[in-house]
Amino acid sequence: MSLSAAAFGLASPSPSPFPPNSTEGGLCRIYNSGRSADCLGRQLDDIPRRHFPPTVEDIDLSYNRLQAVGTADFHHLHRLRILKLQYNNISHIDSGAFVNNPFLEHLDLFNNTLREIPAAALSPLVNLKTLELSNNLYKHVTLPEGFSKFDKLKTLSMGGPLVMGLKKVDFQPLKNLKLQGFAIKCSSNLSYYEPGSLEVIQTSRMGVDIAVDQRPDSLPLMLRDLANKSISVLQFRNIFEFMYYTGDRDIFQGLQYVTAYQLIFHRGKYNERLLRMALLNLEQSQIRRLRLQYIDFARSATFVDSGAGSSITNLALEKLDLWYISNPDVLRFDWRFTWLNKIQKLSFQYVYFNFVPCDAWVEMGGAEVMDVSNNRLVDTVLFNKRCTYEGTMPNLRTFNLSTNELTSLRDMSYLTKEFQQLQVLDLSNNKLGSAQGSTDCVWRQNITTLIAHHNQFTTEALQCLPTTVQVLDLSYCELDQLDMTYFEKSTNLKELLLSGNKIKFIPSRWRSASLQSLALDGNSFGVISVQSFRDMPQLSHLKAGNNPYHCTCELHTFIQDTLSSGRVNLTEWPEDYRCYHPEPFLNTVISKYFPGSVACDIRLVILISAATTAVVVLILMLICYIFNIPWYTKAMYQIVRAKYRAHKENAAGEGQIFTYHAFISYSHSDADWVRDQLLPCLENDRDPYRLCIHERDFTPGKWIIDNIIENIESSRKVMFVLSRNFVNSEWCNYELYFAQQRAMGKTFSDVILVVKEPIDPDSLPSKYCKLKKMLHTKTYLEWPQQPNQQAFFWAQLKSVLGKPSLTRGRSAKSNRSARGSASSVGSVSVIELPLVDKVPENPVAHVNVAAEPHKELFDHKLIPVA
Repeated sequence: MSLSAAAFGLASPSPSPFPPNSTEGGLCRIYNSGRSADCLGRQLDDIPRRHFPPTVEDIDLSYNRLQAVGTADFHHLHRLRILKLQYNNISHIDSGAFVNNPFLEHLDLFNNTLREIPAAALSPLVNLKTLELSNNLYKHVTLPEGFSKFDKLKTLSMGGPLVMGLKKVDFQPLKNLKLQGFAIKCSSNLSYYEPGSLEVIQTSRMGVDIAVDQRPDSLPLMLRDLANKSISVLQFRNIFEFMYYTGDRDIFQGLQYVTAYQLIFHRGKYNERLLRMALLNLEQSQIRRLRLQYIDFARSATFVDSGAGSSITNLALEKLDLWYISNPDVLRFDWRFTWLNKIQKLSFQYVYFNFVPCDAWVEMGGAEVMDVSNNRLVDTVLFNKRCTYEGTMPNLRTFNLSTNELTSLRDMSYLTKEFQQLQVLDLSNNKLGSAQGSTDCVWRQNITTLIAHHNQFTTEALQCLPTTVQVLDLSYCELDQLDMTYFEKSTNLKELLLSGNKIKFIPSRWRSASLQSLALDGNSFGVISVQSFRDMPQLSHLKAGNNPYHCTCELHTFIQDTLSSGRVNLTEWPEDYRCYHPEPFLNTVISKYFPGSVACDIRLVILISAATTAVVVLILMLICYIFNIPWYTKAMYQIVRAKYRAHKENAAGEGQIFTYHAFISYSHSDADWVRDQLLPCLENDRDPYRLCIHERDFTPGKWIIDNIIENIESSRKVMFVLSRNFVNSEWCNYELYFAQQRAMGKTFSDVILVVKEPIDPDSLPSKYCKLKKMLHTKTYLEWPQQPNQQAFFWAQLKSVLGKPSLTRGRSAKSNRSARGSASSVGSVSVIELPLVDKVPENPVAHVNVAAEPHKELFDHKLIPVA
């Protein structure tokens, strides 16, 4: 950190950075469209003037090995505004080095080896605003009169380790200039200080790096010169650089007249006596803020505590900062702690104290803000079970405990439960959140903000958090899932930060009625449902980038719904929202992921599915209607059932084969022709044929379908008497179908077609496709209407039927029964079939059995006759 930064009160509570040490070789990096040049730490021995384009405005040549600045080095850079040359070895600057740089505003020559102030070289720079000349090797800081022309100058740093003292005439050219910052450095062995040396300086920030080890009486003279000035920040650096002050004189006398807003003591050695002198004078001053940073504190061996009268009791400050103190005893140099009683904001960082007396909490009653971060504190240091905290810290509103080693949420809740005004609690960067230390918590009901990022929370630990918070920061706490019970209780929660955790899924019904801002970026979930945030009516900001998103319809629906409604603002959309899965979309920005509308619109999918299903059903119904599939299915079912029953009967030895020469299938309307013409001609011949007709030969008591199938399979031939009535007969359709199934895989030579009356094959229904084919391709017999042609018809029919002798007889069942003799029904010769049971001989029974079966239900049985 440069002297000017420290002197102007810009030092931060973090350690001073080390100077850059770049090993990168080569020339400068030109960027910003040729307006900037970065030459920092390039180990340059000379200024690479030819490398700079004429458009350059900002050049950083710091941390190199430059030794001089020549006239030609920046001669062509007419637009140059900023030139950084700090941390080099520059000992000489030509008088014409900046003649062609009238717009130069910022010149930094800090920490070089200049033997004198380069007044001639600086004279052309009428627009100069910032000039850093401190930490060089000149011995005097007397400014030439030409400095009075720098009416735009705002920041000036002067001096170095060889400046032995200050004279009243040194800064006279600055008496009419109103600066924003001024810093002066002198030798550690100050030889002289003339009163009035700093009196002419008008600035809002003053930095004095003057060690008064050898001349402590110089400090009151400086304070007198700085009295009654409008200074916002006054910093003393290394007041005592090598030794502790042991004198009796109050060298801070006069501090009470300094009207600075903030006083900073940076580095140096402070003992108990010196610090007490400073604080006693501060009690009477108008200074509102005090900071002690990087100081070496020690107790005074010769100091004698004379009792309560020696205590500091009236130090009224807005803020007290104690940063990087070498000895934590600085907190109790006044063991009564009364010096902290009227301070509104306390900040103790990097002090590493390991004990807090019970009385200290009582004496800090005026504190509204307390910051004890960065101190390696453990639970037992802060929360002492032997202390009574009731009534302590009555005004505390903000308590910062971050970056320590705290482990117990329970102890922190018991510590703060008596802090009546506490609203903001910062517990970040600790080791909180274990299940063991997160039970039985009792929090103050007025806590509205809890900052607990960078801890190690378990899901159970969420139940130990205060439920009154409006802002909750649990970022980077290694959470892998959320406890919805806690969020349901936190009815005032408005802002929730869960960034950088390991949350794997977002609950579908997350209830938080008051939540307005939610951060979920950097977690492990891949899908967000539209339902996830429906129960957050106040949600207006959602930060959910940098998650391994699965680009699916569900995610696309959520994004489209969120963007279209405009109710929720997606923070950092769209650059931080990318696909992780599936692999073809890896690293694809979600805003460019457009799945098909059919795939993602569930209503459209249902509509298309329903329409498709309806069309398929209609097509199937149409096919069924055209090809009469229900009828075929019904018939197949009957075949299977009949086959099954036949199989059971065959297993019992009751089957029969080729009992008849032919099975006659005809319509009931054609029964007279069959009885009067067909049967007498074939059965009353010298060599009679054995024929099967349903009216006569079906076994009573059996299923009609079983009778049909059994007799078709027991007949060598199947004869169909075709007529219009046959086509309209349901039972004839079954007989034709079963005959087709019997001929499956064979020729249709066993099927005889007798066309009793002319039929147009094309007029037949579609279910008669086989019959159509046979009528088109197979020779059939047509019954002639002329009597003189009928003899030839019978001859043809007998020829097709073959010889009447049977080559195979009945089965075992038939052998057990004697075939009945031929009898006459009317004028028709009838051959009786053998029956399992006794067959009634009443011919009327045959008539009843032969009553038209086509009118019976499909699965009705024939009723046996008693």
